[in-house]
This record gives sequence, C-alpha cells and structure tokens, in this order.
Amino acid sequence: MKICCGTDIIEIERMKENIEDSIIGKAFVQRIYTQKEIAYCESKKAQKYQHYAARFAAKEAIFKAISGQLEDKFSINWKDIEVVNNEQGRPKVNLKGIDLKNIEDIDLSLSHCKKYAVASVVLLLV
Repeated sequence: MKICCGTDIIEIERMKENIEDSIIGKAFVQRIYTQKEIAYCESKKAQKYQHYAARFAAKEAIFKAISGQLEDKFSINWKDIEVVNNEQGRPKVNLKGIDLKNIEDIDLSLSHCKKYAVASVVLLLV
C-alpha cells in the first residue's frame, strides 16, 4: 500500500479575471470544467468564483497526486478529473477516461476564503 498526496492554492481574483475575460472566459470555463461542475459553480451566484477556484485547485492537487501513476502527463486533460459533491455535500472525485486500477481511495478536502481557495488530496494505492 502506498499513500500519495497533492495540494494546491489559487487566488480567487485570478480565477474571476480569467472567467470574466471577454476573449478567453467562455473557452477557459469550457476547457477546464465539466457541465456538472459549471452547473454547481453557477448555482452559487455571488460566491461562484470561490467554487470555480476550489475546483481548479482540486484538479491541480489531484494531478499532483496521480502524476506518478501516469505513463505520460499529457495523457490526461482537465475534464478527466471531475469534482462533484456526494449526498452529504462533501466533495468527491470522479476520474473519467483514466485507467488507474491501483487507486483504492481518494480523499479530497476543499476550502476557500475571500482571497484564496485551497485543495488537498490523499490517494491510497494498492
């Protein structure tokens, strides 16, 4: 058994600027987030940028944790990692199109405040 971890932090204002940019905004959101993630973040109205940022940080943290298991770091894209909430509202990870049979469990924690969003992930490998 092996444990891998990943952490990432991002400035919420930076995420907001990318999303609101009239030239790259829509393309950025469509390239990074799944439809479920977009629907969730948009439902948060004034707080949506915190949720977009937290999910972006989560994708980065997850990539850091699984990168040692990938044959090629370019074999994965942003939408292959989906962050959703379970029935209790706790964030969970769906890996799409990634065949990592040795992952037994993924634990994800997200947090945000006015300026920053942070994600931490722990991966249990068999």
